[in-house]
Amino acid sequence: MKNLSVLMKFLGALLAVGMVALPMLVSADAAPAAAAVPPPVPNKGDTAWMLISTALVILMTIPGLALFYGGLVRTKNMLSVLTQVFVIFCLVAVLWVVYGYSLAFTAGGNLNSYIGGLDRLFLKGLTVDSTVETFSKGVVIPEMAFMVFQLTFAAITTALVVGGLAERVKFSALLLFSVLWFTLSYLPMAHMVWFWGGPSAFKDPSGFLFNKGALDFAGGTVVHINAGMAALMGALVLGKRIGYPKSAMAPHSLTMTMIGASLLWVGWFGFNAGSNLEATGTAVLAMVNTVVATAAAALAWMCTEWLLKGKPSLLGAASGAVAGLVAVTPAAGYAGPMGAIVLGAVAGVVCLWAVTGLKKAMGYDDSLDVFGVHAIGGMIGAIGTGIVVSPKLGGSGVFDYATGKVGDFVMGDQVISQLWGVGTVVIWSGVASFVLFKLIDLVIGLRVTEEAEREGLDIASHGEKAYNP
Repeated sequence: MKNLSVLMKFLGALLAVGMVALPMLVSADAAPAAAAVPPPVPNKGDTAWMLISTALVILMTIPGLALFYGGLVRTKNMLSVLTQVFVIFCLVAVLWVVYGYSLAFTAGGNLNSYIGGLDRLFLKGLTVDSTVETFSKGVVIPEMAFMVFQLTFAAITTALVVGGLAERVKFSALLLFSVLWFTLSYLPMAHMVWFWGGPSAFKDPSGFLFNKGALDFAGGTVVHINAGMAALMGALVLGKRIGYPKSAMAPHSLTMTMIGASLLWVGWFGFNAGSNLEATGTAVLAMVNTVVATAAAALAWMCTEWLLKGKPSLLGAASGAVAGLVAVTPAAGYAGPMGAIVLGAVAGVVCLWAVTGLKKAMGYDDSLDVFGVHAIGGMIGAIGTGIVVSPKLGGSGVFDYATGKVGDFVMGDQVISQLWGVGTVVIWSGVASFVLFKLIDLVIGLRVTEEAEREGLDIASHGEKAYNP
């Protein structure tokens, strides 16, 4: 009995220990499962916003840019400009999914500072389940949405160059230039400015200008200065239009130009606010800035012209609006609304001077003032971003992913970073564009014949007219 009693006490003690230990064992087994955090899932609202933004940027190009440019040329060249913009959009869209996206937004190994790799060639490995991180740690969107959104940027940037060459360039030469320039200028610039590891891997190798700290929210350098420099080089290599500047070459339809400018303005909300990649307060800020900067620039251009010439013009207001849109693009998500207004107003006045005084002094024939509006406006915006981003001026400051908060802001340092961006794109695009135009001119010729230019490119190049009786 005594032994039995001892045994019972031992078994009771063992049971008690087991009861205590069991939850601990269960907890230990469950710990690994609890540690396995499921991957983030795209928010349906963010995804919807990116699809809407993509559609808005397409609206900017076709029909927005096409009509804006088309209205500015003479009647005999209206259809040619529409065709050029439309076909370039189609061309770049195909090139983007074949190799463009891969070279712009994947790691490039030893060349990563300047260009990406071939991981996404022909969209290899890209599925509807693939995701990319936004600017918020742990927040993702479908990679396919990001890919097609960036496609629209590449397409409109290449199409912008048309304005510098309008009314005298061969259609075949323009298409060849578009392929080569997209490959050798747009893709490297997009990679240098926008490629990085994302908030969760911000220490990974990034593009050259991103690593320099250059801020470009939606494309002041990548899009506008890049295209503006190409247009200038094209205008210089092509030479002036027959009769320029002595013969009158007034826009044939300011109605079309105004419609185009308005579509650009509406579509630009996708361009700027969409570049936030999320439907958050920063996207709202970018939209507000896009409204007020554009309005300020339109008023500044028109009023300055009014003072100088005695009459306000629709062309001035529309051109000023585009200048404001360009200038606010790199600052859209960084500036406060008051900073955006100042940026827009400055761009309106300076770009007016660029398309009149500077253009006359340099003697080039940039048909639709792509350099004066987009390159100069882009420079104002890019450099100005280094100022208006200051928290003391109502800006957002620069977020430091290492600390998880806005870092200490030194305006001089940021402006230097912005100058790195401006200087790089001016040199890169300027040299690449000039060489490409020269080579194409030597191989197939850039310019139509004098007879074709006098007849108009609508008939000479396409056998059609924009307007028939």
